[in-house]
Formats: sequence, structure tokens, C-alpha cells
Amino acid sequence: MTYLFIADLHLSPDHPRLVRGFLDLLRHYQDQNTQLYILGDWFNAWIGDDYSAPWLDEVISALKQFTDAGSQVYFLSGNRDFALGQKFLQKFNGVLLSDIETLSIANLKIRLEHGDLLCTDDVSYQKFRKVIRNPLLLGLLKKTPLSFRQKLASGFRKKSREANQLKSYDVMDVNQQAVETALQDADALIHGHTHRPQIHDVSGKPRIVLGDWREHEAQILEISENASVSGCALKTWRY
Repeated sequence: MTYLFIADLHLSPDHPRLVRGFLDLLRHYQDQNTQLYILGDWFNAWIGDDYSAPWLDEVISALKQFTDAGSQVYFLSGNRDFALGQKFLQKFNGVLLSDIETLSIANLKIRLEHGDLLCTDDVSYQKFRKVIRNPLLLGLLKKTPLSFRQKLASGFRKKSREANQLKSYDVMDVNQQAVETALQDADALIHGHTHRPQIHDVSGKPRIVLGDWREHEAQILEISENASVSGCALKTWRY
């Protein structure tokens, strides 16, 4: 069995090369009994499980082939696709995970998350996150017309870009205390969000940061069933 971890693909019709890279990844790993974990920001924006488009139909078809071959897809949401639900995932027998999940590999307890909850110094984002993730508000938004949600998502992305331009990199990165707290009951931590792929040593425990998908390549993590997580390395996936 192969465990494969990716994050921050930001798939959209505006970047067909990224979509093609993801489809190639599915084809490459689908016959390897792969457990694929997508740790948030799979899509550049997700406006609802009722959204459809030809490019997305191609993605769904490839995911269906992937799971039909015996592999599995797990997804936990990021800051751009938190509205993605089980209704979409059931189209290819995918599994929706909670914001923080625990996975056991070779008797090691591994904590999985998108990574935005670790960025506690970004106070304005954390406040916005609490509001926009409110189940009541999300439920109301899902009942609005698709066109309205599309405009709303575009507005959020624009405001986010403007706000981030005024923030330092340190503010938008993880908080060390938050990381240490997250690792208290785990042997390793895997996350994305920060777009700073690297493996850090935190008091003898690895914090593995997955890379965002860029125009030609991404940093992903592949772990075999009996491999040592502490000795693993990020892998470059080119497309």
C-alpha cells in the first residue's frame, strides 16, 4: 500500500496544466493500491457541490477510475474549498475527513490538517475563518443561486490577496507554539497551506509541509506502508 499526500493544487479552468498534472498523478498511482490524502485547497475556489463544468467532469471521471482500480481518496478542506462536501465526493466514493485527522502508519500516530489553524498570528484570518465556517451561514449560502456564490467567491479571493499583501510572511506562517501543541499527542504532523514545502524537526518529531502546485511541478509526500515517517522525504511531481 502507498500513502500519498498532496495539498494546495488550486485547480481551476484557468490553469489547465495543473488539472493535467493532477490527472496524470491519478493515472500514475491508481494501480498501486494508493491511499490518496488531499489536505485542502484542492480547488482554487469551491462554490458548492451543485457546480458542474466539462473540466470538472473530466476530473470526476479520472477519480472514478482511480477508486474503481482499488485506490482510495480522502479529503479535508482548506481555506478555499471548505464548502466541498460528501455530495461531491460520493461521485467517486471519496471520503470527507474532519479538519484535523489522525492516521496510523507503521504504528506511528500522524496528525493531518490543512495548516491554516496553525497560523494563529494571523488574527484577522482566524476571525474570518470562524465566521465563514459557521454551519448556519454555510447552510444559508448553499441555498443561494450559483451565480451569487460565484461572485461572492471572487470577492473573497480579491480581498484575501489585498490583505495578504499587507501582511508579513511571518504572520502568515505557522506559530511555533501552535505546532508544538499539535504534536503533543502525535508522532508527526503533515499539512499544507503555507506554500513553503520543507520537513522541520520539532523536538525530534517531523513537521512535513507539502508544497503548492506551481506551473510545472509540486512537492508531494509518498510513504510506503512499512516505511519510517521520520526518514521520509518530499518528492517532486513534474507535469
